[in-house]
Amino acid sequence: MDKVLIIVGDAPITALELLFGAAGLALLLLLGVAVSTLRANRNRLLEGAASAERQRELDEKLADLNSLNAEMTGRMQTMAEVLSSRQSDLARLMSERLDAVGQRVGQGLETSARTTSDHLSKLNERLAVIDAAQTRLQGLTQEVVGLKDILANKQSRGAFGQGRMESIVRDGLPTNAYEFQYTLSNRNRPDCVIRLPGDERVMVVDAKFPLEAFTAFRDAKNEAERHLAGQRIRTDIGKHVRDIADRYFVPGETQDLAVMFVPSESIYGDLNEHFDDVVQKAHRAHIIIVSPSLLMMAIQVMQSIVRDARMREQAHQIQNEVRLLLKDVQRLQERASKLENHFRQAQEDVIGLTASADRIGKRSERIDQMEFAEQAPAVANVRAAE
Repeated sequence: MDKVLIIVGDAPITALELLFGAAGLALLLLLGVAVSTLRANRNRLLEGAASAERQRELDEKLADLNSLNAEMTGRMQTMAEVLSSRQSDLARLMSERLDAVGQRVGQGLETSARTTSDHLSKLNERLAVIDAAQTRLQGLTQEVVGLKDILANKQSRGAFGQGRMESIVRDGLPTNAYEFQYTLSNRNRPDCVIRLPGDERVMVVDAKFPLEAFTAFRDAKNEAERHLAGQRIRTDIGKHVRDIADRYFVPGETQDLAVMFVPSESIYGDLNEHFDDVVQKAHRAHIIIVSPSLLMMAIQVMQSIVRDARMREQAHQIQNEVRLLLKDVQRLQERASKLENHFRQAQEDVIGLTASADRIGKRSERIDQMEFAEQAPAVANVRAAE
């Protein structure tokens, strides 16, 4: 056993040592195997514990998932019930709204139909009015055409201006304040003369007015034709102003102021707008150019003057009427005082009648009481006799 088997370096190794070394090595291997087995068992235990823990956690998660699933199922059922109720409410609300909308639409259609019918009836009435107006417009167009024909003819135009002037004068003044086609001492005959109160002289009104130049002035297509028509207007009106001054101004017989009547407002406006020098020339010649509206105003002023003059002439008669009116007022006052006395006497009589009626009522009450007082002993006597 002590025999040397191996020499390692300088140290010999015997069989016993080798056996002990082999035993130690085997022991070491056994220890290594045991340690490996223990580690493997521990790892298996740890893995088992981990697997069990994971299984437990998985079971817990599955339980949580199941609870969540049940809760979700309950919530889904609740939501389904809520949605079902909401759906029914929504359907009911939609039905009500649709019914209301249908009713409103029906009412609106009925109202629209009624309104449309009213509008159509009114439209028919307006169309009838328009037809009547169109008929009148056609008649007016014919009258305007006739008026144009009248104004195109000098004699017809003079008659038209004369008629319009006469209608204005006749409507505004009394018959003794004017005269048409009056003959002056120089044998000239103005269209109208007006007599003003307090003056023996008459005021001349001329209704003949040159219109051809104004027609050419309006129909002028260029400035040259317009200038020539303007010169013609100045010439014609200047000549007409001189004719009025020469024919109708008679000293001591006519007023030193005459009136030139223009039968159209538009012509009068053009005359004052474009020919102010002609108007001023007529004014310097003591001739006033008037339109129909201005002639109406002048006639109204003259009417006021005539009325005032008449009132002054009838002042004494007015005073007599006022005196008679005062006497009537005095008689009215006397009769009113007599009537007041009558009313007062009647009131006193009514008061006396009321007092008499009160006394009669009191006497009636006393008589009634006396009758009751006398009836009591009479009844007692009758009973005693029985």
